[in-house]
Amino acid sequence: MIVLGNNVISNLIPDMTPKQLQRFWNKVIKTGNCWIWTAHLNRGGYGQLKINYKTYSAHRISYTLFKDDIPKGLKLDHLCRNTACVNPEHLESVTQKENIRRGSHINKGIKNRQKTHCPKGHEYSGDNLYFDKKSRGCRTCQRNRNRNRRDKH
Repeated sequence: MIVLGNNVISNLIPDMTPKQLQRFWNKVIKTGNCWIWTAHLNRGGYGQLKINYKTYSAHRISYTLFKDDIPKGLKLDHLCRNTACVNPEHLESVTQKENIRRGSHINKGIKNRQKTHCPKGHEYSGDNLYFDKKSRGCRTCQRNRNRNRRDKH
């Protein structure tokens, strides 16, 4: 851990050998503005790279290589909203609260609004669609759940 003045800095990315740096660059395609990570992505769509048997987030490696250490307690926000992007100019260190405020929760809502069918394949429309206080749902699935609950008793 490195301390600068009152700021505690945490450098979680190890020094990389020239060979490891070359491995990093072999997995990046620079397109227009974004630098797209082409290797393994985790469930959230963030690039990952193993260094010395430990997995690191590719965007955190890039930020640390080209900008600075990431202050302890802060997260990196993708200003471009592309989680596979490793362009350090598209990354900003912010609090978790600020990162969420900027759009993570909005993106989930947008994705859900774009869905036209429930996970079981029933269409979200007409009489098959219901709304409660915070969400919408599939009446067919709701009926099936209620029927299954009644049959168990």
